[in-house]
Amino acid sequence: MTVSRYSFVLAFLAATGAAHAQGLPPGVRLGMTADALQSALPVERVVRPQRLAGGLVGSWRTAPIAMAGLPFEPTFFFAGGELKRVAYLTVTDDPAQVPQLAAAFAELVQWGRAQFGHELGSSDPGSAYAAWSQGDADIYAQHTVDGRRATVRLVYKASQRKDGSAL
Repeated sequence: MTVSRYSFVLAFLAATGAAHAQGLPPGVRLGMTADALQSALPVERVVRPQRLAGGLVGSWRTAPIAMAGLPFEPTFFFAGGELKRVAYLTVTDDPAQVPQLAAAFAELVQWGRAQFGHELGSSDPGSAYAAWSQGDADIYAQHTVDGRRATVRLVYKASQRKDGSAL
């Protein structure tokens, strides 16, 4: 996805009064089944699902959602029959739009601070990361720039707490 390719989505969302949401979509909660997700949202199967560690499979998606002034594509990841992760992603290959993605990341960090308090963060050349925990969920925002390509990602995932016996 490129930012310019989805400018029509932003216009549609603005015209319909769609929320400037960064949270989970209404009716969606970590731990729900794929059937429950399909009942809560108009989702479609991902043609080539992304596979992550721990058996996570990004098998469902929905229309882009406007956040921080940009269209973010939501992908829903399941493992063991339960929703374990929701990832919102926006990408550009246009160097002129890299500052717009940096500004979007900064806005997401400010939103996270207002929602969850001060973040655990890191910043290296070409990347920045901010993370929070709330209840049984971990939330993080990530910004990367690699040459001409820039991405911003916002992720909600089920917490994986370990006690001392697992160390």
